[in-house]
Amino acid sequence: MAKKENIKKLFDNIASDYDKLNHILSLNIDKGWRKKAVKETIDCAEPMQVLDVACGTGDFTIEIARKAVPGSKITGIDLSEGMMSIGREKIASAAVEATLEYGDCEALTYADNSFDRITVGFGVRNFEHLELGLREMQRVLKKGGKLVILELSIPSNSFIRWCYKLYFLKILPAIGGWVSGNRGAYNYLPASVLHFPAPDKFQAMMREAGFPTVEHKAFTFGICRMYIGKK
Repeated sequence: MAKKENIKKLFDNIASDYDKLNHILSLNIDKGWRKKAVKETIDCAEPMQVLDVACGTGDFTIEIARKAVPGSKITGIDLSEGMMSIGREKIASAAVEATLEYGDCEALTYADNSFDRITVGFGVRNFEHLELGLREMQRVLKKGGKLVILELSIPSNSFIRWCYKLYFLKILPAIGGWVSGNRGAYNYLPASVLHFPAPDKFQAMMREAGFPTVEHKAFTFGICRMYIGKK
């Protein structure tokens, strides 16, 4: 089975517990990271077309919609209908204007130069073919547009890294498995962070995909990183 099919099945299976566990296991720090990424995304006073890739249950999509200038169009895409069904309920409850639809970032159905901004919140490491996904996002981004990626990372400080791995590889899978009944999913999630390219390598991949200007910011001892690619 292709990685993307496994990913779709995995997130469909944990969708009902995902939000609760995500905030508990991240100690709610993820909310602050997301706010910084939204500020980077909504950085002008004009209506924009924004695509939120791997939107999951819509936390990033909703925050973008809240901050976007009236007249903007916010679209979230994901492989998991289970996650998006929860996201649609959250969008309705939040009373914001946003649409969630099925979409594969490696084969986007949108025309070239369609979006002013593209975001990915903690989902780029799940791409089956990372280089292809980056090229597709570059293709549908307008000239002068911006790609904003939030992703978990391994801290560079040796002591912080040791503590992080203890929590991430031992404690998180145990708690996640106990609450969700799916320990395999919570073994996969930290493993996917460990296997994600190092910051310098990932920035090089972004440049190779067609982003001539790439910036990088580290948050919370490097546990989270924001990558910004400008077309």
